[in-house]
Amino acid sequence: MDRPAKIALVSPYDHAFFGGVPGHINNLAVQFRLWGHTVKIIAPCSAPSRVEDPDFIPMGRPVPVPSGGSIARVSFSVWLRPRIKNLLAEEAFDYIHLHEPFAGLVTANVLSQMNPATSVAIGTFHTYGGTQLYKMGFKRLAVPYYRRLRGRIAVSEPARQFINCHFPGHYEIIPNGIRVDDFDGAQPFPHLQDGKINLLFLGRLEKRKGLKYLLGAYSRLKWDYPNLRLLVVGPGKPDAESYRIISERNLQDVEFVGKVSEEEKARYYKSAHIFCSPATGRESFGIVLLEAMAAGTPVVATRIAGYSGVISEEKDGLLVQPKDDEALAEAIARLLKDKGLRMALSANGRAKAEEYRWEMVAGRVLNYYETLSTSSKVAVS
Repeated sequence: MDRPAKIALVSPYDHAFFGGVPGHINNLAVQFRLWGHTVKIIAPCSAPSRVEDPDFIPMGRPVPVPSGGSIARVSFSVWLRPRIKNLLAEEAFDYIHLHEPFAGLVTANVLSQMNPATSVAIGTFHTYGGTQLYKMGFKRLAVPYYRRLRGRIAVSEPARQFINCHFPGHYEIIPNGIRVDDFDGAQPFPHLQDGKINLLFLGRLEKRKGLKYLLGAYSRLKWDYPNLRLLVVGPGKPDAESYRIISERNLQDVEFVGKVSEEEKARYYKSAHIFCSPATGRESFGIVLLEAMAAGTPVVATRIAGYSGVISEEKDGLLVQPKDDEALAEAIARLLKDKGLRMALSANGRAKAEEYRWEMVAGRVLNYYETLSTSSKVAVS
């Protein structure tokens, strides 16, 4: 067995606020530790008491900034530099893995002060569309930092294309992972097994997630399928247009659940008969699609870059044009009418989800570390 490594996973985002990047980092850390490696997570944090990881190192207070149609919570604290310098000297990490290296000062300060002679720096780029900083002269300032990265990962082909436009180079594509067994083994909520057909929307209630188009599709379907119910799960509030559609069309059986725990999220997937993701763009990867697939729930989603790379159309999901509630309604109606198609999408989706187990994804990340190291190998088992 090869030697254990000392690894830093560095995030620019608020680690108390659950999202794609913090979740990705947490799952990498869990798997790496199971293989005997020492892992420290370094990130800004608005509420350190919420983070249960004993090897989490809070670094600065985050502030919300607009980014890619969403809100990113990052730290711009310049006073962190001495603390980061001391931490790096004390820990002497073998690998420093920075997620979105240019999204805030925590990652930038770590990258600028690490010793490339003793530590290998890897950057993972998650976003598609991303921050406006790349278009505001920040790109030129980031070039020296970029050159300190010995390895570069993109979570999808759209993410690679986006970052490659700003910083051309080689990027290894290693996707996000999912905890397949958590979704496959989840139990549906008894109160949702009452004879109604459950459509599920799951995600932050941001405009780019396209809820209003699903509401439009639902209003088209409700007359022919009166026992249809729409479950809306996720933090935030619907936009004004969504409220208008609900009010003007007097939509019934639309339930806004709000933010839920990871366990509850898996149970909602398992309670749904069809999962719908009508996002309009700027999605680098379809993690929610894979979660639904792992639960065995057939998927209808929009034909956008981040989703088309996950779904094999007509095999493990149905894709429709974004911002088209009529096409969305037709695809949902196909599944409502065709039990055989639902069963086929469910079975193929489960098989697709297996390819994204965290054990496999984390193993690919460690293998990539190994290719960048000039010294010893890293243990993967």
